[in-house]
Amino acid sequence: MNYIRVFSQAIDRLHSEGRYRVFIDILRNKGAYPNARCFAGHNGPKPITVWCSNDYLAMGQHPDVIAAMEAALHDVGAGSGGTRNIGGNTHYHVDLEAELADLHGKEAALLFTSGYVSNEATLSTLAKLMPGIIIYSDALNHASMIAGIRQSGCEKRVFRHNDLAHLEQLLAESDPAAPKLIAFESVYSMEGDIAPIAGICDLADKYNAMTYLDEVHAVGMYGARGGGISDRDGVADRLTIIEGTLGKAFGVMGGYIAADRMIVDVIRSYAPGFIFTTSLSPVLVAGALASVRHLKASSIEREAQQAAAAQLKAMMRAAGLPVMIGETHIVPLMVGDPVEAKRIADILLAEYGVYVQPINYPTVPRGTERLRFTPGPAHDGAMMRTLVSALVEIWGRLALKMAA
Repeated sequence: MNYIRVFSQAIDRLHSEGRYRVFIDILRNKGAYPNARCFAGHNGPKPITVWCSNDYLAMGQHPDVIAAMEAALHDVGAGSGGTRNIGGNTHYHVDLEAELADLHGKEAALLFTSGYVSNEATLSTLAKLMPGIIIYSDALNHASMIAGIRQSGCEKRVFRHNDLAHLEQLLAESDPAAPKLIAFESVYSMEGDIAPIAGICDLADKYNAMTYLDEVHAVGMYGARGGGISDRDGVADRLTIIEGTLGKAFGVMGGYIAADRMIVDVIRSYAPGFIFTTSLSPVLVAGALASVRHLKASSIEREAQQAAAAQLKAMMRAAGLPVMIGETHIVPLMVGDPVEAKRIADILLAEYGVYVQPINYPTVPRGTERLRFTPGPAHDGAMMRTLVSALVEIWGRLALKMAA
């Protein structure tokens, strides 16, 4: 068998469909975000403005976070030393888990190396421990949730996105004695919409189901203390498991779950994705701890980010651009074609110093390719005017469809 030919054909398919991904070579400027330097295709670094980071609140640049990481580095060194059960457990890990449990009003929390791992490991482990369980999964759930459910081998039923009537239909059709788990997200990052959490909890109560809420795009962003949409809506206590990330609004790296002590202990004791993985560096954990503590006490960053997102949506809408209007901090601009989305992004970077990545299948369905902007507290009016003006020019140049 010609292995190289097989691999080459696989890459060629991505190119032919316009879905081949290019990683931009950049460095962010410490203390000056969203300004960065781009090294791709230039003689030396070129200044650019970043518009697509998931470090929504620029906490990765916050002085308290950087100082905490520097202090930890000089206190304990760089790495954790191993898995949590063999040398990789530190007081930083213990403190952060306590802080995250408190953030969500739960008894305990458990750290993972990423949000993807926390979803995959928790969902697959839970299902394997409960024979006959049925998992009800929102149609737009993240790939990590889908992977965890698939890996478990359990029965899965997909309900239409945010459709409570369809979810109840599926629940009502199931064996009343079967264990049940409803898995969904709070903020869907590609659409910018929000799940009806209270309504899902009502159905979970009615049909005796557990709930698993992915809050990765909402922790730090919503609620009086940054606990996410469930914090904002006062329903965190009704959820069985809340999962979140430390790599988006908290600006560092890692994932976690928060739940009652028994569930956390079960995942800690049985999940291979936790047991056999080197734990997060204490340097990262210290930074995340500082970020979580800061955002529990400060709403300034959240309020500034929400204002920036609302302003950019309004400016795009006024300019006739096909912005998808949602109720969250996500600003998606519909293109509908992978080749055109890539072309727009390339022009923005090369000619305007604007960095945004095209979002293509399988992240979004074919025919709904888009550019996804994430304005932060430091994206000012001048940056927005430059961006919108550039987009209008490019839309006209490429004869793309404007908003109706």
